[in-house]
Amino acid sequence: MQVKLLVEGGSMKPGPALSQKLGPMGINLNQVIQKINEETKSFEGLKVPVELDVNPSTKKFEVKVFSPPVSELLKKELKIEKGSGIQKKMQVANASIEQVISVTKMKYQNLLARSFKAAVKSVVGTCVSLGILVENKSAAEVEKEIDSGKYDKEIESESTQTPPDKKEQMDAYFSELKAKQEKILKQEQAAAEAAKEAAAAAAGTTTATTLKEGEKKEEKVEAKTEAKK
Repeated sequence: MQVKLLVEGGSMKPGPALSQKLGPMGINLNQVIQKINEETKSFEGLKVPVELDVNPSTKKFEVKVFSPPVSELLKKELKIEKGSGIQKKMQVANASIEQVISVTKMKYQNLLARSFKAAVKSVVGTCVSLGILVENKSAAEVEKEIDSGKYDKEIESESTQTPPDKKEQMDAYFSELKAKQEKILKQEQAAAEAAKEAAAAAAGTTTATTLKEGEKKEEKVEAKTEAKK
């Protein structure tokens, strides 16, 4: 019997859904939860897909852990809550190739990639959709650099530690970029508000003019009526 769950990495707690499924079979619920938490502790703070393979006759079970989506792993690695909704205008983080490799290692067994290098490139592709820079550059540009072999040394050694001086330089670059992005966004918002106010003012003027014209027509009609009398 298979039971599919979505659990909080490393901190699953007893619940009615699981007890209703395993209780009637005499499976020790506490042992199951303990095993799941052991297997998912590396994904602390993330929702993790888990599959239980239970044998009702022997009371034995196996836990299969499927890593979270690449996007969730990247957000945890880079300490961001969400990706950018306007990727061409706003970048939300700046990842080192080592951080990309770290995420790739966590997800590799679940990726349909012909090699570890291809898997790294796949993770960089997710950076594109989230609005994440890689090595101070657009993720799309880094995909091409991976193909050219620029990061072969880091990929082949599966390096996951970003050198401190490199991390400091990347943080400084992104801090400056973020300030520029926010300034541009504020300017665009201010321009949009001004355009909205101008449109409202124009609409008000048009309405006032229409009302005045209507009043003049009514006055002329009234004047003609009085003349006839």
